Amino acid sequence: MSTAIKINDEAITAEQFIGILKMSNEFPLLAEKIIRDKITVQEAKKKGLSVSTEEVQQEADDFRRVAALHRAKDTQEWMDTRGLTLDEFETFVTERIYKKKMVETITSDQAIEEYFKLNSPKFDSADIRHIVVDTEAKAKELMSLLSEDPDSFSELAREHSLDSETRKTGGQIGGLRRGVLPDEVSAKVFNASAGDVIGPLQLGDGYFFEIVQVTAMNPASLDDSTKEEIGELIYNEWLEARLQEHTVTV
Repeated sequence: MSTAIKINDEAITAEQFIGILKMSNEFPLLAEKIIRDKITVQEAKKKGLSVSTEEVQQEADDFRRVAALHRAKDTQEWMDTRGLTLDEFETFVTERIYKKKMVETITSDQAIEEYFKLNSPKFDSADIRHIVVDTEAKAKELMSLLSEDPDSFSELAREHSLDSETRKTGGQIGGLRRGVLPDEVSAKVFNASAGDVIGPLQLGDGYFFEIVQVTAMNPASLDDSTKEEIGELIYNEWLEARLQEHTVTV
């Protein structure tokens, strides 16, 4: 049985190492990453994508640069400490390229733009203020005050809200997406206009009540951050579909 780790005279075999990962619950995450990467590489090859010798060399150079392996001796020592052969290192680098190419193919600019057109509402966001209290009577009292003076929301949040994280800023929360809020709250917020006060809303556990003031509605835009998020969503959805087509045994 091969040794994975050796501490003084104690050798931990590869089988024991895997057992430790399983018991610490780290194995599932690692296994999932490996499965996702391998399926992506297999699909890239199936699609006919290719990797040239020059691309492998460039990727290897980039990897060594990031890892501060500036000399051939440094790279060899790095591989020796991990028990890697040159062939294994080249396979690792080559598969990195296959994965990158497959992801770039799946998440093309056209694919991202089409996804955004079909799903743009889910990327809308709202800026709000909120007040959380522990009785419905208190919430109704605050709603009455706000109906007379909506501009007092920040002041009332600082004085009465039980949310310690937002109380000091007058209950302000920015950039909330639809999926972040409970469905009932989300529906009310995203059908409101800036300045509207909503509530009281009973929170999920029933012990607290929330009052929300919408301060701004932010329609989605296809900026770099949204493009990156959509790319991840497209890749994950594609991968979930491919997982149904492959036999995976762990």
